Amino acid sequence: MADQQALDEVVEYTSGLIRIDTTNRGGGDCRERPAAEYAAERLAGAGLEPLLLERTPGRTNVVARIEGTDPSADALLVHGHLDVVPAEAADWSVHPFSGEIRDGVVWGRGAVDMKNMDAMILAVVRSWAREGVRPRRDLVIAFTADEEASAEDGSGFLADRHPELFEGCTEGIGESGAFTFHDGAGRQLYPIAAGERGTGWLKLTARGRAGHGSKVNRENAVTRLAAAVTRIGEHEWPLRLTPTVRAALTELAALYGIEADLTDVDRLLEKLGPAAKLVEATVRNSANPTMLDAGYKLNVVPGEAVAHIDGRYLAGAEEEFRTTLDELTGPDVTWEFAHQEVALQAPVDSALFARMRAAVEEFAPEGHVVPYCMSGGTDAKQFSRLGITGYGFAPLKLPDDLDYQALFHGVDERVPVEALHFGVQVLDRFLRTA
Repeated sequence: MADQQALDEVVEYTSGLIRIDTTNRGGGDCRERPAAEYAAERLAGAGLEPLLLERTPGRTNVVARIEGTDPSADALLVHGHLDVVPAEAADWSVHPFSGEIRDGVVWGRGAVDMKNMDAMILAVVRSWAREGVRPRRDLVIAFTADEEASAEDGSGFLADRHPELFEGCTEGIGESGAFTFHDGAGRQLYPIAAGERGTGWLKLTARGRAGHGSKVNRENAVTRLAAAVTRIGEHEWPLRLTPTVRAALTELAALYGIEADLTDVDRLLEKLGPAAKLVEATVRNSANPTMLDAGYKLNVVPGEAVAHIDGRYLAGAEEEFRTTLDELTGPDVTWEFAHQEVALQAPVDSALFARMRAAVEEFAPEGHVVPYCMSGGTDAKQFSRLGITGYGFAPLKLPDDLDYQALFHGVDERVPVEALHFGVQVLDRFLRTA
C-alpha cells in the first residue's frame, strides 16, 4: 500500500504541475517542456532513466520503463498528458495556474484533466523506489505533449517515431475512468472506459458567386453553408450499440433492477435516470457545428464560406458517418476531415479490466464498477497504432457535490485532496498486480 509520503507527494505534485502553465491553444501554441522536466526529475529521483523527446522544440514528452519481475509477461503502458486547455483567469474564483490548496481542495487548470493522474503516477513510482517494489510486468510510463490538440507533437510522434520504447506493450491505461459518479439515489458508480468514439473534426466549404449585398444572389455561399450546417445540426442519428455500450447498458440495468431491453434503448435510458449520462452520448454518432467563418464586409456577398463541425463516430460506424455527411452537406458544399482519429473498442471481460475493478472495489466497497465508452478521445487512439489496447483508468473518489465531468475544460477546475489520496492507493494496488 502507498505510504504517507506518497499521499503527501501526490498533492504536492498536482499543485506543482498546475503552477506550470502548459496551455495548449492549438496550432503549435504550447510549451510543455518545463512540466516534462518536472516529471523527469522526479522519475530520475526514483532511480529511473527518463527520456525527454521532442518533435518540435519545447513540445516535450517523457518516457521511462520500469522492469517487471516476470520477463515473459507483456508490458503495460501507463500514460498521462502534460498540456491543458486555455483558462480565462477573470472567470475563475482562484487563478487557474495558482495550484492553490484550500479547504482540502487543489484548484487550477489540469486538476482533473489530467495533471492529477500525472501526479498519481509519479507518487506511486517514487513510493515503490522507497519500498523496493517491482511490478509483475514491465511498465512503460509516458507523459505526453499535445493531447489537447492534434497529438502530432505528443503520442502521435511517439507512436510513429519511437515505437521501440513501447516494445512488448499490449495494454495501456490513461485518463477518464474509475471516478465516482453519484446517481442521485445514493449509489456510487465507478465507470471504467473500455472504448472511445472516433474523432471526425470537419471543415465544410461552400462556394458561390461573390457580389453586391443589395443584389439578388441565388448562389450565396453563406446561405448554402447555413443550410448545410442546419441540416447537420438537426440530424437525428440512428442508434448504434458497440459491445462496450451494450455491456454498460446491461450492467446498469441489472444494478437498477430494470429489464435490459436493447430494442428500445431510448426508453431504457429514461428508466436509468441520471446514470444514463454515462451512456447517452455514445449510443449514436454525432456532429455538432462549432465554428463559422464567412465574409469580410457587410455589403459584400462572399464567394466562400467555411464552417467547422465536431464529429464523433462509434467503432464500426465510420462509413455511415461519411455517407451521412455526404448527404447532409448536399451538392453545393464540400467537406473534409480537419482531423481524424480511430474509434476504439476494448474488451470488458479481460483480466486487466477485472484487476481494475478489484482495485477500485477494495478501496470503495460501496461502489459499483461499470464499463463505459468515452464520448471523446484520448492518447489511447495514437498508441493503438502500436497494437496497444487502451482503457480509461484514473481513479478518484469524489463527493456528491462535485460534478467531475463538468470540471473537464470548465471554470474552477479542482480536485479534493482525499480524492487524490484514493487515486494513489487504487493505482498502487492495481499496478502491483496488473
